[in-house]
Amino acid sequence: MFQFLRQFFRSAPAGPAAKMPAGQRAYVIGDVHGRLDLLEQLIDAVEQDDGEASPAETTVILLGDLVDRGPDSAGVIDRARRWKTARQVRILAGNHEEMFLESFTDLNVLRHFLKHGGRETVLSYGVDQRRYNEASLEELQEIMRRHVPDADRKFLESFEEYITLGDYAFVHAGINPGLPLVAQTRRDMLWIRDPFLGFAGPHSHVIVHGHTIVEHVEERSNRIGIDTGAYRLGRLTALVLEGTGRRYIQAVQGDNGIGIEYPAVAA
Repeated sequence: MFQFLRQFFRSAPAGPAAKMPAGQRAYVIGDVHGRLDLLEQLIDAVEQDDGEASPAETTVILLGDLVDRGPDSAGVIDRARRWKTARQVRILAGNHEEMFLESFTDLNVLRHFLKHGGRETVLSYGVDQRRYNEASLEELQEIMRRHVPDADRKFLESFEEYITLGDYAFVHAGINPGLPLVAQTRRDMLWIRDPFLGFAGPHSHVIVHGHTIVEHVEERSNRIGIDTGAYRLGRLTALVLEGTGRRYIQAVQGDNGIGIEYPAVAA
């Protein structure tokens, strides 16, 4: 308990005094990208943290891009779905979920998907690697239809485009500056970088997003980027929001396995 309190008070953030609704707590998790091992450790840490904290209405938000690049996208989808049955978990659609779903019907998207981490996703469903290597695009579509359960596709189709809680809005990639949330296009929310990343003016909410990898959590006056490169850098981040406080929990791949870290402030 004392360790929890130390972490909470030492991580009081700089920046805007954005606030969560009274009595609510959120754990917001960045892009997983097939790293089931990191996700499992982070889930355990989140559950322990929430159990030690004061009672609250807790929401977990996954910022999208559960799939691709890492070795076990199928396992990540299954774990996220099981976590969702156990507590309030809301999941945002990422551009990689969009590519995955469109790959079942569009050969051009399938080609793009396979070049950007989709190969690992397909193989995670038990597809034989030699069969994969020898297949044409048309044959790969049929292989995917046979190996990826309809339940997984429907689960991915159910993901949300954006979520708001208090003074925060959560979206996978970002928003088009100057447009209200209700006017945002799906493409911008799932794919945008510029002009969102370089925009310094205020938005209607503090935008919490993933999509663009940063070595350390990136806090700005108008946004917080928490894609810390699970598949590339071995670091999966959860942002904890309660009241006006912000703190972080990270599952980190090290030389001796995966450990949990509690950064005091965003670097």
